Amino acid sequence: MTKLLSALGLYTYESYLKQFQEWVEQGKTSSKDASKELIEFTKLNFARTQRIHKTIVIDPLLKKSVESLQNNYMWMVITEAWCGDSAQNLPVIAEIAKLNTEKIKLYIIFRDPNPDLINNYLTSGSRAIPKLIAINETSSEEAFVWGPRPALAQELLKAWKINPEGKTWGDFEKELHGWYAKDKAVTLQSEFLTIINQLE
Repeated sequence: MTKLLSALGLYTYESYLKQFQEWVEQGKTSSKDASKELIEFTKLNFARTQRIHKTIVIDPLLKKSVESLQNNYMWMVITEAWCGDSAQNLPVIAEIAKLNTEKIKLYIIFRDPNPDLINNYLTSGSRAIPKLIAINETSSEEAFVWGPRPALAQELLKAWKINPEGKTWGDFEKELHGWYAKDKAVTLQSEFLTIINQLE
């Protein structure tokens, strides 16, 4: 099964984490010919991922809703290991999916080798990641799409793009990750609670 998934370009979350760790140990990342900067981001993101798994507190209401799902779903997340937003959100998505493994199958697929896929899920014209596409396996229809970041974080980015106020991208990125640290995945979980409660 693992070989079949790999041939399709899909990873289970566990195999993704294993590959993630190997890239960090080898000084690589998920994109070929990546810059030193992206490789450094990958190291930082692996540490972020590990920390979130250790510290995440799941909302009891969200847990109850996920455990009550009636249909089977495939959650496919388009991402790259160097992506900071992915490091903040994908571990939380994985923890949510883990609440009901009978009903949710989580898979990871990389953006760069799959341009046709991400081009169907652009955010304001850009290939922003992570992007979660949820498929109802009973109906084979798209159940919902989430990403690339919680709405409040997306608004911060939009505001910076409209008026940077002298902040570089590096300055803004620090501010964004500061927001993630203070929020502690509360906003993301609230969004998923709303989404899951609206599923049939």
